[in-house]
Amino acid sequence: MAVEIKVPNVGESIQEVTLSKWLVQEGDYVEVDQEICELESDKATLELPCEVAGTITFVAKEGSDLEIGAIVAKVDTSAKRPEGSAPKKVETSENKEEKKEEPAPEKEAPAKAAETPKRSETTYAIGHPSPAAAKILAEKGTDPANVKGSGKDGRITKEDAQKSKERSAPATASASAYSGNFSRETRTEQMSRLRRTIGDRLVAAKNTAAMLTTFNEVDMGPIMDIRKQYKEAFQKQHGVGLGFMSFFTRACVLALHRFPAVNAMIDGKEIVYHDYVDMGIAVSTERGLVVPVIRNAESLGMAGIEEAVIDIATRARDNKLDLDEMTGGTFTLTNGGVFGSLLSTPILNAPQSAILGMHKIEERPIALNGQVVIRPMMYLALSYDHRIIDGKESVSFLVLVKDYLEHPEKMLSGEDPVKGLLGV
Repeated sequence: MAVEIKVPNVGESIQEVTLSKWLVQEGDYVEVDQEICELESDKATLELPCEVAGTITFVAKEGSDLEIGAIVAKVDTSAKRPEGSAPKKVETSENKEEKKEEPAPEKEAPAKAAETPKRSETTYAIGHPSPAAAKILAEKGTDPANVKGSGKDGRITKEDAQKSKERSAPATASASAYSGNFSRETRTEQMSRLRRTIGDRLVAAKNTAAMLTTFNEVDMGPIMDIRKQYKEAFQKQHGVGLGFMSFFTRACVLALHRFPAVNAMIDGKEIVYHDYVDMGIAVSTERGLVVPVIRNAESLGMAGIEEAVIDIATRARDNKLDLDEMTGGTFTLTNGGVFGSLLSTPILNAPQSAILGMHKIEERPIALNGQVVIRPMMYLALSYDHRIIDGKESVSFLVLVKDYLEHPEKMLSGEDPVKGLLGV
């Protein structure tokens, strides 16, 4: 009997998936719960397990778009298991964790093992460089075949390598030396569903929102000093490193409470304000850019934020995030500085109304207290939807974030501790 394997329901809002890759060959005998293919949705990639055992026949092709409930393959359950093959124990997520790696059996040493020659007894082929000579020739880019050795049996000595000439510039080389190094061939690859979704949403954000970007710069010296002073104690106390993301998340959370429009979004003819902050953290993966969300970021301390960032970033790169972990954010942080970006204008993560771009920390001269000093500076870029956020709100929000970052002690209570002490 042929049993149809269909695309399962992978999420409320997902109506279609892409069959990105088959994990078995057509005609193979598959076991119950054996993963047979990868299905890619707008948000994540999942592996489809087989419901029955038997011989598989493909119905869908790699790269094809399939609606929920569409037939992926058919399995002939009346087919006999190939002779000599025992039922395979299919690994699931549970027994993968329980599985322990067994040490490989030690090989018995041969009865008469060949003794390793002593360094002084090591022999070299004619023209073979000594280790010191080989290092020098490698640094010069010189082929040992072009060097005449003066040592025993023609061995290239350190002195021979030092006297050799560096590799000549390729300007005088004949054109035939470069044959085959260049190509004008092209290749075509189908865009992944994730890449298509990213493109569609970015274009939609540009076309539907009145997007504008405002800039500022922040002196990262105070935060760098705190990290230098308390990094080891923080690691020892909480078991997690103290990074920059916790400072930026905390600063944004406090500023969003002061400027709720930056944390709001437009829904038709209505504005939806949020009394909480679900912070989206942009993560670059091999499959593309994903934005997992830290729920109720305002409820977390510095250690909690660092733990959450590490967790979602690691699972995003390992493709282990659930769909609901990448939806519902109210504000987004993106850090192009880790790739060396000095300044950029991030695109909104719709339907959110604002996104803050962090950039590379670079030492620059600035005027401070009437003097020119060198400070570690970072440019900040806040892109926002001008339909809901006015210029005054966007600039004031970014200035407040800058103030929190340059005076981290204010993030303890959200206000200047000196003013709080004095009651002014």
